[in-house]
Amino acid sequence: MAVTKREIERKYESDDSGLPDLTGVAGVATVLDRGVTELDATYYDTSDLRLAAASITLRRRTGGSDAGWHLKLPVETGVRDEIRSPLSDTVPEELGRLVRSRVREGQLVPVVRLRSSRDVRELVDGKGRLLAEASVDAVRADRLFGGEGGAQWTEIEVELADGGDPAFLDKLDKRLRKTGVRPSTSPSKLARALTETASKKKRAKGKTAEDGKTAGEKPAGDPVTAGDHVLAYVRAQRDAIVALDPAVRQETEDSVHDMRVATRRLRSTFRSFRKVLDPAVTEPIAAELKWLAGELGAGRDQEVLDERLTADLDDLPHTLVSGPVGARLRAWAEAEARGSRHRLLGVLDSPRYLTLLDDLDALVADPPLLKAAARKPAKVLAKAVRKDFAKVSALIGQALEQPAGRTRDVSLHEARKKTKRTRYAAETAAPAVGGAAKALAKSLKSLQSLLGDHQDSVMARQTLRELSAVAHAAGESAFTYGVLYGREEGRARMVEEALPDVWERTCEQMEV
Repeated sequence: MAVTKREIERKYESDDSGLPDLTGVAGVATVLDRGVTELDATYYDTSDLRLAAASITLRRRTGGSDAGWHLKLPVETGVRDEIRSPLSDTVPEELGRLVRSRVREGQLVPVVRLRSSRDVRELVDGKGRLLAEASVDAVRADRLFGGEGGAQWTEIEVELADGGDPAFLDKLDKRLRKTGVRPSTSPSKLARALTETASKKKRAKGKTAEDGKTAGEKPAGDPVTAGDHVLAYVRAQRDAIVALDPAVRQETEDSVHDMRVATRRLRSTFRSFRKVLDPAVTEPIAAELKWLAGELGAGRDQEVLDERLTADLDDLPHTLVSGPVGARLRAWAEAEARGSRHRLLGVLDSPRYLTLLDDLDALVADPPLLKAAARKPAKVLAKAVRKDFAKVSALIGQALEQPAGRTRDVSLHEARKKTKRTRYAAETAAPAVGGAAKALAKSLKSLQSLLGDHQDSVMARQTLRELSAVAHAAGESAFTYGVLYGREEGRARMVEEALPDVWERTCEQMEV
């Protein structure tokens, strides 16, 4: 079974051998010599180094206290999540799944072998608690695939103890710099090994292993044309989907929501900028994105409903709770969660999903640009935003004219979807159009939130009706479900009453 550990570390280089004296660092009472450990690690990647391009490392390591398979996923600079799996001869399936959005149908092969002699020191405080581990690593790298030769170097590595304060590393950094130690120019041992053992041809062209690009994709410069701006937004959402895949598989908080938002942003961009990207190419991809968003949404919508209804029930006075309402809510939520979770993992492992990722890569690598893509961005992008805003305006007006009830609910739901599309179009246009588009996007986000609360109320009332019917059939009181339903009706009514003022403020921002 895999175990995840948050790794916070910094790497340094020095012209001198050995570790500088760290006993004077604030908080350090003792520096303990833990001796030298011999480590032998083989790193795996695709033949075109897709994992390295995303700053991901997958290795099989022997020696030390944590021998086994280690997958490291970047979180932010100097911070990675390390997922560990027991030692075996082949890549563990659970780790293989976590890199599937990168590897796709490719094969993982050994690319580099790193052998390190690690001289370890433990930094402890006055109570004997571990603050950090500092080591001097003498490294020998040998290229196993796609390069040539080997390399040797010595580096200093400082890793924060589990649960430690990252500010402590700043204190160590200050002390190390004063002794002439400097931060490493490479983010990881693997990155340095790949660079120093690359073929002479690749080194001459200045290509590195971690260029952050999908194989075959041209580096993107600063956006100039309308097409450049739209593609920059498309690329960011494509990257988000791929990067979020491991988090969704690990059930990281908000990961499903964030991936779903990325799929929606892509679909909205394809629709809003039909004059920039050829719909004949984007529409089939948009259809697949809609499918993916639907699969992601099944579990997410249920989760939101569960949180909403549970909070509402907890807020009720005990005198208004009749029957096993809480137990029924929990049973409903757990049953829905189990089914949606199993289905979602199947989706992420499906050929259909991997084909969608390939199609997005192909679109970014060879974009289907139309004539308007070559024009100046401000005019083209602003026109698309205005067109989308007009659709929102028509729907809001239609909804406000309707009496309260199902027809108005449907109109407000449609207005919410168009509001999101217009917001994403404004986000795309903001770098070219400026503050007006940014202000509009912010205002549209507030409108979207208000309309979203209304739609959540609609879905909550539908669920309460269903749960009430089940409870009644089981001979339980349906009284509390009716109380909750009434509260949801009141919340929806408050949204509808607030909508005209919020809409008026949104219209005031329409200066794009």
